[in-house]
Amino acid sequence: MDVKLGYKIPDTLVQLDDKEKTAFLYDKLNRPLRICGVVQSSNTGGGPFWVKHPDGSQSLQLVETAQVNLQNPDQTAILKSSEYANITDLVCGVRDFEGNKFDLMKFRDPDTGFIAEKSQGGKTLKAMELPGLWNGAMSDWNTAFIEVPMTTFNPVKTVLDLLNKEHQGE
Repeated sequence: MDVKLGYKIPDTLVQLDDKEKTAFLYDKLNRPLRICGVVQSSNTGGGPFWVKHPDGSQSLQLVETAQVNLQNPDQTAILKSSEYANITDLVCGVRDFEGNKFDLMKFRDPDTGFIAEKSQGGKTLKAMELPGLWNGAMSDWNTAFIEVPMTTFNPVKTVLDLLNKEHQGE
C-alpha cells in the first residue's frame, strides 16, 4: 500500500539556505500524525480537500460542507466532484520521535470555526462551531487518508438513520 502524507511544500522553500530548509522540514515532520479512513463519496457532507496555508504550503484537511462557499461556482464544482467523504476510522500518533507528548493545542487552527444551520423543534437555528476534531483541531497534524470499505461507515445524523439495515440486529 502506497501511503503519502497529505502535504505540499511551498514554492518558497527553494529560496531558503540548507539550515533554514532543515529547520522547516523538521518543524513540518515533527508533529502529531493522523491516519484517516475515508469512504467513497456518499453525499453526507464534507471530506478531504486540499487547503492552502498562509506560508504557501497546502495540506489535505477534512472540510465540512458548511465551510465551503457554495455561492462560488468553482468551490461548488470541487465539492460535487469529490471522490471521498467523511472519515470512518482515525488512528492518532500524539508523541514525538523521542516519545514526548505533543502539546496538541499548538497544532490547531483557531480560524477554522464556522456557522452551521441546525434545527430544533422545527425551528432553524444557527450554531457557531469552533474548531472541532475534523474541522481545525487537527489542521497542523501530518495526515494520511486511506480508503476503507463503505460497510465501516454508518452515520447516525437523525433518529431515522437508526432504521437503516446497518443499525438493525440480526
